[in-house]
Amino acid sequence: MESVFLKVIKKAVMKSLTQDNLLPVAEFLTIRDQKRKDLLEIKKKRRVMVGPDITFYFENYDTLWWQIQEMLRIEGGGEEQMREELAAYAPLVPQVYEDGRCELVATMMIEIDDLIRRKVMLQQWSGIERYVYLDLGDGQVQAIADDDIDRTAEDGKTSSVHFLRFTLSKAQSQRFCAYDHEIFLGIHHPYYSHQIGLSLPVRKSLALDWI
Repeated sequence: MESVFLKVIKKAVMKSLTQDNLLPVAEFLTIRDQKRKDLLEIKKKRRVMVGPDITFYFENYDTLWWQIQEMLRIEGGGEEQMREELAAYAPLVPQVYEDGRCELVATMMIEIDDLIRRKVMLQQWSGIERYVYLDLGDGQVQAIADDDIDRTAEDGKTSSVHFLRFTLSKAQSQRFCAYDHEIFLGIHHPYYSHQIGLSLPVRKSLALDWI
């Protein structure tokens, strides 16, 4: 635990995602199949279901890089689209700060196939992004929703997709990297209250964001 965290606090900020990191579409296509296989393995350890209808996909440099590259491949929007995609996704790369604070960033998706039920639940779960937390055993870290756009409609219906950021203090980051106790990811909304313990593979994968 200590050796991992020492690497964390020596790093001021995480790898940034810039135009220089992206590949031209033609070059991306030559490595896409292998990158896709690699990313599927990464994502397996970064997907967490909380209750029956909500899934968290924890993001990092690799997942966000892939997202941008795929959007550029699909839409072919060139330089202008690249700037737009970077503006949307680059800020979601988890950061590590000089004072030892560390971030986790997750896309929270409400996944309900039945259209009628989904409409009802999105209305009922208004503001659900404000009720997400990490329970470290000796305290909770509240998720902060990305405020790029208002994801609650005028009628109170929430979006099915939210971007959430967890900022852990130096001590909380150390505790996250100590694998001798459970850590829970939960939601305590009045109409959706569930939590689940993070598995060891998930925690180790997320801790790699800080190295």
